[in-house]
Amino acid sequence: MKRPNILILMPDQFRYDCIGSCGNFPVSTPNIDRIASEGLRFSQATTVCPICMPARASFANGQYPHNHGMWTNNGEMLAEHETFFQILQKAGYYTAHIGKSHYYEHKHSMHMRERETYMKARGFSYVHETTGPWATCHTASYMTDEWDKKGLWEKFKEDYKERKDPGLVRPSPLDVEDFLDSYIGRKAVEFVSSYSEDNPFCLFVGFGGPHEPWDAPGSYASMYSPSRMPKPIPGSKPAENIPDWLKSKRDFKELPEKILSKAPEMAANYLGKISLVDHWIGKILDTCSGKGLLDDLMIVFWSDHGEMLGDHGMLHKAVFYESSVRVPLIVRWPGKIPEGKTSEALAEIIDVFPTLLEAAGCEMSHRCLGRSLWPVISDPSCEIRDNQLGEIYHGGRNIMIRSRKHKYVVDEQARGYMLYDLEADPKEQNNLAAQGTGIENELREQLLKSIVKMQYHMC
Repeated sequence: MKRPNILILMPDQFRYDCIGSCGNFPVSTPNIDRIASEGLRFSQATTVCPICMPARASFANGQYPHNHGMWTNNGEMLAEHETFFQILQKAGYYTAHIGKSHYYEHKHSMHMRERETYMKARGFSYVHETTGPWATCHTASYMTDEWDKKGLWEKFKEDYKERKDPGLVRPSPLDVEDFLDSYIGRKAVEFVSSYSEDNPFCLFVGFGGPHEPWDAPGSYASMYSPSRMPKPIPGSKPAENIPDWLKSKRDFKELPEKILSKAPEMAANYLGKISLVDHWIGKILDTCSGKGLLDDLMIVFWSDHGEMLGDHGMLHKAVFYESSVRVPLIVRWPGKIPEGKTSEALAEIIDVFPTLLEAAGCEMSHRCLGRSLWPVISDPSCEIRDNQLGEIYHGGRNIMIRSRKHKYVVDEQARGYMLYDLEADPKEQNNLAAQGTGIENELREQLLKSIVKMQYHMC
């Protein structure tokens, strides 16, 4: 079987329900819709950690945070954690990275070219990195070099000084063509246009948007009306008869109303940034088509985590509510993957690792803990796992187990503090944790068994 060229498209902090053809928000995403219509969408995909660096490391090395040791946006992915990019590279692929990786900490007063040796050791033949929005204020890159020449970087940094107010919504001072996602999209188009190697390529494009702040540029800032935005999901309150320790959990603490009242404006701006990313995805697809690559191009569209957008009185991520932990996942390869189908199979972002290696005819890594999606691709009604796992560090390791019917989360002291019936209560309004129910005991047993399995499972 001919090995495909591989295109991985990864926007940052993209909610699972913000795709125009299959979401809850009034957003136009014709190019992402096109990928979905030509491929298979996993409607129940989750991240293994709703924080940038741990999730991205897990995607690349096929392990959970407790395996690779990255829990926060600090440190770096270690050399001993083999990536699927390294395996593809050894198999003859030309591997390229454009945009945000976040496999290492974006420190102050550094230039990203200083880490190109590190990135190439992670398995990339070509590297053209940027940071995400916030780190662009203090970490230099080829993009900020370009901005500097135009006198834009200082303007950008001055604007971001005021954006520490989480409720501030206003257009970027940069024009659309100079904006972060336009730069990344343009560089991806240039890469595809100029690619002339005989070897197949694996191109990773890491967009910075729609990650906050709420700074969509130009016409994208006014593309959507706040009045058309769906109301945020109300806060979830624990029952009154449960222990005080549960009531004090950060997952039940809402932001001030003066911030949450801006949620419709935030959402409208967020959707504008999504449409800008979608625009550049269209440009990349058109370039692939012009070079005759589209008919045999494998595409993976995913994100590292979601965005709360005021749901449960919260913004951003780092919690196990659906808005934060569920992510979009679409795979497309004409003739090999069914077109226009949706699967409700439980999938995790680490499952992409073995799926890509199988498509490329590579041997599997013994360290990967993901499970190949190919059984589901062959039969969208198939299941590859009984439940999904997620981890996050809040003073200790917190663990989520999510099945088709329930979600259960325990804290660092193994105390259950979130339990939702996702079928009866999809908006997670009725927390059943710490009430001594039989289902909680059953889920604790399932969680223990799953933890043991994920320690030893090999793909």
